[in-house]
Amino acid sequence: MNDAIEIETGGAAAQAGSWEPKLIGFLCNWCSYAGADLAGSSRLKYPPNLRVVRVPCSGRVNPQMVLRAFQRGFDGVLVAGCHPGDCHYAKGNYYARRRLMLLQRLLDYVGIEPVRFRFDWVSAAEGGRFAEVISELTESVRAVGPFQGVG
Repeated sequence: MNDAIEIETGGAAAQAGSWEPKLIGFLCNWCSYAGADLAGSSRLKYPPNLRVVRVPCSGRVNPQMVLRAFQRGFDGVLVAGCHPGDCHYAKGNYYARRRLMLLQRLLDYVGIEPVRFRFDWVSAAEGGRFAEVISELTESVRAVGPFQGVG
């Protein structure tokens, strides 16, 4: 019952212009999560739309995790990892990049707008970059509106 009310209210809010994107971010423990922490502790301004999932490495993110996030109602997904060559697990971010580039093509094929998914590099010292990435993703998802699913 409450779920139905929440869904109806969310739809009305989207039409009234007060809808806010719901984003999920899979952040690498060593770099991106630390960058997010730095952005917060530095009190940098960025939208509060992101729910964070801390993963050991961006290479650990399975494309199925991204698809499930969309299936569960998220409007946008971010996967962020260490810069190439700086992975704490040697080549994890290279595996992630290869896998997630293919996922981007799959998302486009199944009808999910490419702007809803972003894969980026953010180091532990780049709190400002993290805030910038979140702001850009939020604005691009806001521009295409709520995710309605595929089909």
